[in-house]
Amino acid sequence: MPSDLTLKAMNTVHRVILRISGGRLGWEAGNMPVLELTTTGRKSGKLRSVMLTSPIQEGESIVIVASRGGDDVHPAWYLNLVENPQVQVKLKGEPTKTMTARTATATERARLWPIVEQKYKGYAGYQQRTDREIPLIFLD
Repeated sequence: MPSDLTLKAMNTVHRVILRISGGRLGWEAGNMPVLELTTTGRKSGKLRSVMLTSPIQEGESIVIVASRGGDDVHPAWYLNLVENPQVQVKLKGEPTKTMTARTATATERARLWPIVEQKYKGYAGYQQRTDREIPLIFLD
């Protein structure tokens, strides 16, 4: 599983690519759109940003996956948005939007997870690595 240091380094590299390219590169990964998600730290109260992919978009909703590479613990950003679901979302070429995050219901996840796995095989491997059910999150 990726360490916190590895995940932070990957996010830093991603931001550098965005900055150096003037935003021309870095807004897509693995044929998925990339977004910047900003949550409020549940302990610190500070704003925390992370670059994530969105395998599915349903209407106006953006769906993200709290996989953390198949780790046995939820990513910090997920714990933050559970505590405070008001988030900021930045997409390529769009202004930052305030959105509300919510974890998919069991029915929604049962419908969407097979689609996520079919389109992006890596997520199937992530789920196989852990006993926790990897949450899907709707950003509305």
